[in-house]
Amino acid sequence: MTSHQTPVPRNSTRGDGSRRGSIIDAATRRFGQDGYEDTQWADIAADVGVGPTALYHYFESKQHCLFVILGEAVTDFRARLDRLSGQDRRFEAQRLSALVAVLRDCFDLTEPEILRNRVLVAEQGLLANPREAPREEQARQTARMQSRDLERAWAVFLKHAMDERAIPDADPWLLARAILGLYNSVWHWYRPDGTVQLPKVASFFVARSLALAGLTREATESVLRVT
Repeated sequence: MTSHQTPVPRNSTRGDGSRRGSIIDAATRRFGQDGYEDTQWADIAADVGVGPTALYHYFESKQHCLFVILGEAVTDFRARLDRLSGQDRRFEAQRLSALVAVLRDCFDLTEPEILRNRVLVAEQGLLANPREAPREEQARQTARMQSRDLERAWAVFLKHAMDERAIPDADPWLLARAILGLYNSVWHWYRPDGTVQLPKVASFFVARSLALAGLTREATESVLRVT
């Protein structure tokens, strides 16, 4: 696949289907492959087939574009959680099955989504720094709020699992941060063309996450056999 081919992430919440969307896709690929700092605004313009000044019609700057990408990544991740965590909550087995489904779904990703995760993990720290440019700052605040909402949604989901005795009682906020931290660590090193395939990573992550949630090895092996 060439650098000019920038498929839209499968679960993208973006609905414009416009030149702006093409810019976001090209930027995601560039940031994910080459790194944010090493990507020039002109590189993205060339990938899309426009002059560099045309990008400013859609984004105030390269960093504005980055913040939009981070916001989309978090929003899509939250949508996936909401979709799978809404399963029947009345019985322990079903709640535990929902947790396994959510954990596995974290790795049901296209290549553009993998690149976007890499960008999110590498550059999320920039969300802590206020920006003077109005559109940059608005996009930054939006992405930061969405990140906090995602963490809160995971904590609530895990608290429901604890309340229904699907997993042992613990601090749901700390557990959410532990699981998300483990997940984020994958995108520091994982490469689609590397020696470790994603299904193997997913199996390891799901088992380790269930262990973090307090399940014994026997309980983890049992639930993974039947889900």
